Amino acid sequence: MIALGAENLTKNADFVDSLNVFPVPDGDTGTNMNLSMTSGAEEVKTNERTHAGAVSANLAKGLLMGARGNSGVILSQLFRGFSKAVEGKETLSVVDFAGGFVKGVETAYKAVMKPVEGTILTVAREAAKAGIEAAKKENATIEMVMHGILEKGREALQKTPEQLPVLKEVGVVDSGGQGLIIIYEGFYGALTGNMEIPDYMLSMSELVTAEHHKHVQDFMSTDDIKYGYCTEIMVRINENKAGQKKFNESEFREHLSTMGDSLLVVADDEVAKVHVHTEHPGDVFNYGQEFGSLIKMKVENMREQHDAIIAKPEEVKTERVAVGVVAVAAGEGTKQLFESMGAKVLSGGQTMNPSTEDIVKAIEEVNAEQVFVLPNNKNILMAANQAGAVLGEETVQVIPTKTIPEGLAAMLIYQPQTSFAENTGAMTEAIQDVTSGSVTTAVRDTTIDGVEIHKDEFIGMVAGKIKFSEKALQDAAQKTLEAMLDEESEIVTVLYGEGTSKEDAEQLCDALVEAFPDAQFELHDGGQPVYPYIFSVE
Repeated sequence: MIALGAENLTKNADFVDSLNVFPVPDGDTGTNMNLSMTSGAEEVKTNERTHAGAVSANLAKGLLMGARGNSGVILSQLFRGFSKAVEGKETLSVVDFAGGFVKGVETAYKAVMKPVEGTILTVAREAAKAGIEAAKKENATIEMVMHGILEKGREALQKTPEQLPVLKEVGVVDSGGQGLIIIYEGFYGALTGNMEIPDYMLSMSELVTAEHHKHVQDFMSTDDIKYGYCTEIMVRINENKAGQKKFNESEFREHLSTMGDSLLVVADDEVAKVHVHTEHPGDVFNYGQEFGSLIKMKVENMREQHDAIIAKPEEVKTERVAVGVVAVAAGEGTKQLFESMGAKVLSGGQTMNPSTEDIVKAIEEVNAEQVFVLPNNKNILMAANQAGAVLGEETVQVIPTKTIPEGLAAMLIYQPQTSFAENTGAMTEAIQDVTSGSVTTAVRDTTIDGVEIHKDEFIGMVAGKIKFSEKALQDAAQKTLEAMLDEESEIVTVLYGEGTSKEDAEQLCDALVEAFPDAQFELHDGGQPVYPYIFSVE
């Protein structure tokens, strides 16, 4: 059931991504939910327990540590609540099953500071209510409960544009709610044996790389590795080409299963991707070529990898310090800015949100008694808060920075020798005095807040809201920065990244110096992806 829910989301993650309201390239909902759900399903698979309460606990644990972005965190909380509701139960009655979804909704709502209707929370809540009603019926079954949950969830999803104006304006349903329904469709399909689950994709443009098995090097000998080569191929299926065999996925998978273990085959009408552990990689390559051309190949010697890990010297422990900072950032220049101010940088940002587990590991690597976390992105804030909850508020304090400029402002105030409480207050206060802006490229045509946007135009954002859409990058940048400046502006920081140059950034500043002579302009090569320009005004 869990596996099919995760598999269905993987198959349709691109579709969920396409529903994102803002036309900016970001840490998309489908991608984040997929990575989160895959982590949960992998945890269940790894533990191989059949006790209902234990399986639920494993799912919740995997989701918690793999949660990425707000949608992933909310998803993890839905199943965390379910797990709490069925804790210790070997089997579930229809009431237990339905009650788990209700408890999940309660837990998720508590995790969100300001719940918004017309989102995944609304869909989950309405679906859970229907589950309880179905469970009360005479001779109710688990299948009937899941059917009620799914149907009411679908109905609630279609109503989200009426609850959230921005969805109605763009003409889409809520992406997080859609992702949840896709998971529920997988659940229902597994319960009923009906595998004809709606496919939201016309074709699979990209195959999703499955998470690899968890490492067990410390618990095994090299001699225990039966199949020594981790082998991956991607085949472009050419059935119409002379000499090529007709592709049948089940037969293809069955034959490959005789070559090794840990087999994974994902295919559509155009491409097949294979992951297998084998002793003869060449045989896998040759077999793939019988159906088409090889467009990607990879072989890794797992025995040598294992030997290298065993032989790796133990890291020298560094002295534990009183306080430290973890800052999430992307771009070499931006990372160097944070590092120069004393922060440990965790790579991540708009297009790749670090998981709760990633943040927990970064906090632990700081090796400090107490640690501040600067998410520097609104879509990473919930995962950071969840990491803080895992380690405890006495150890971790998340400063709610939603942009890189806010993070830099917090670091400027940070004083390692000052108390944890004083730093918390000062850093939190500092981010209130910063206005953040940015320029990026639109990934679709739309209209938001009265701004008509066309794909590939440059959009200027101030405080998270889209203000301009221009064909030329410099035009969008200048209009955005002008909208942020006034007579009281003192310090203007410009981070230029991929897609622009130092010369362009200097010209931009020169054009505004005359109009705002009292402002001090600071220029930095941030090297950040996605955003050619990031602005800060204090």
